[in-house]
Amino acid sequence: MKLNVIKQRSLWWTISAGIILAGIISMVISTIQLGSPLRLGLDFVGGTRLQLERDCTKPGNCDKPIDITAVRQVMEAEGLGNSSIQILGDKQQALTIRTKNLNVEQRTKLLDTLSGKIGAFDPKTVQNDTVGPTLGKQLFTSGMLAIFLSFAGILLYLSFRFQFDYAFFAFVALFHDVFITVGIFSMLGLVQGIEVDSLFVVAILTIIGFSVNDTVVIYDRVREVISLNPEQDISQVVEDAVNQTLSRSINTTLTVLLTLFSIFLFGGETLKNFALSLIIGFTAGAYSSIFIASTLLAWWRERTVKTIKN
Repeated sequence: MKLNVIKQRSLWWTISAGIILAGIISMVISTIQLGSPLRLGLDFVGGTRLQLERDCTKPGNCDKPIDITAVRQVMEAEGLGNSSIQILGDKQQALTIRTKNLNVEQRTKLLDTLSGKIGAFDPKTVQNDTVGPTLGKQLFTSGMLAIFLSFAGILLYLSFRFQFDYAFFAFVALFHDVFITVGIFSMLGLVQGIEVDSLFVVAILTIIGFSVNDTVVIYDRVREVISLNPEQDISQVVEDAVNQTLSRSINTTLTVLLTLFSIFLFGGETLKNFALSLIIGFTAGAYSSIFIASTLLAWWRERTVKTIKN
């Protein structure tokens, strides 16, 4: 299989631009509705999160899925109408509630009211997490600092190893991958109520490392082809380099994605969003390495040569 990467670069750029634009629109809407581009989880904003599961050992307790409308009515009656509610599991017999800070008495009252309305809960599965807003702010600040430092470190390393234009377009590809992942999670936050937590920051850092590795492999091959054929047109050089490393890039990505899909499907609710963010980011990383970083480099080198000749 041989790809015509350079000839169809307008198509690749249009696809990326469309996804990024949709993400920007979603983040704007999310900022208006939620006060932030993403639906922030308990780790960042603070509050109380309850995860509850019905006790299906009791006859008739799990005959029907949990009615989210009934849960919302209870929350509104308790003065907690702004809470985030999600039904969990294939059989929809569990739910998670994120709300403002609740003391022991308030939690007990809420659990009793919910049990009377939608059925008894298994006390062994009840989970309660409380995070203060100060800790949430520290986690957010530390996460953003880690991402910024990783970007800066990668840019410096690539500038040292390659020429600056290589490093710059690798950086653009990294930004592309992160922005697509964040944009899609912004959409999911609006449509599905999916929240981001501290694991999302870990996922972003992992995506950055994976994406830059794939891009470096292609750029290394570009440099090798240029050294062997210094008079060859840069578009053909990039075309050859991409196709020579294509099977490696696809095999590496598919191998990782198989593992991530296993975690997504069977890893439980805690790791589900983490695996999903990696699936999105790794897919975007493979795409950007092949279709964005390489084509941008070829486009820039073509313009540079034309400018020198003129």
